[in-house]
Amino acid sequence: MSTAEVGEQPPLQTPQDWSEFQMRRFEQKTLVEYMSQFGSTQTRDNTWQPHHALHRPPKDATLSALLASGAHMGHSQKLMNPNFMPYAYGVRAGITIIDLDHTLPLLRRAAKVVRSVAARGGSIVFVGTRPDLRAAVRKAAERLGPQGFHVGERWLPGTLTNKLQVFGEDTVRNEQVIPDLVVFLNPIPNLHAIRECAIDHVPTIGVIDSNADPRIVMYPIPANDESTRTGQLIAGVLSLAGREGVAIRQQELDLQEKQSEERWRQKAAERASRDRRL
Repeated sequence: MSTAEVGEQPPLQTPQDWSEFQMRRFEQKTLVEYMSQFGSTQTRDNTWQPHHALHRPPKDATLSALLASGAHMGHSQKLMNPNFMPYAYGVRAGITIIDLDHTLPLLRRAAKVVRSVAARGGSIVFVGTRPDLRAAVRKAAERLGPQGFHVGERWLPGTLTNKLQVFGEDTVRNEQVIPDLVVFLNPIPNLHAIRECAIDHVPTIGVIDSNADPRIVMYPIPANDESTRTGQLIAGVLSLAGREGVAIRQQELDLQEKQSEERWRQKAAERASRDRRL
């Protein structure tokens, strides 16, 4: 089989072949540059890919990212909680479709809450007790550094309400064992943990599916809680917001330290000048 039959470029044997080849390449490049202004600007480099939700989540969620992760898929219409109706877009093939136009602003509100808590030095706990969510909560806690914690196996009953028996009196007296914010990626299996947070007045954020009551958490995010990619996306967006809050707090601490050093130097200079006068 010859080279021309398989569609490959024949070898360039003469200077004329080389000049024709260069001319074809120039024409193709010119055509691509001209036609690119009429086509789509989306490529693999500037478009979010669902499989990047764990290690490279987007800084700010979009409707396309939520849709690609399957956040709009709810449970069966028969299982829909009556209090979830304001967040339901409709029913398709017996499945409740979640209105992402409600999900997006609520997710951004939750991200602002996480950023604010982290900027004030608060501790944040990510809870995802399903096996497929353990990597997401662990990665989210790592992004917050010492202010981030995660629960991936099982929430021990009495962790907050019976903290003296769980942690010990010395630990409770000397360390902070009550978190400032708890994020639940699968709230239904962790209702006892949500009750403990409510008893101890700990704010909660939760991914609420169509079969759950949005009122069980303080900041609900209506989305598919059974989708791994949805959980990874939401945990990633919230943890990145928390990392921004940690950076803001570090900048404030550095500024305060710098100002205290300047005040100390001014006082030292004043003392030195006073000693010289004496």
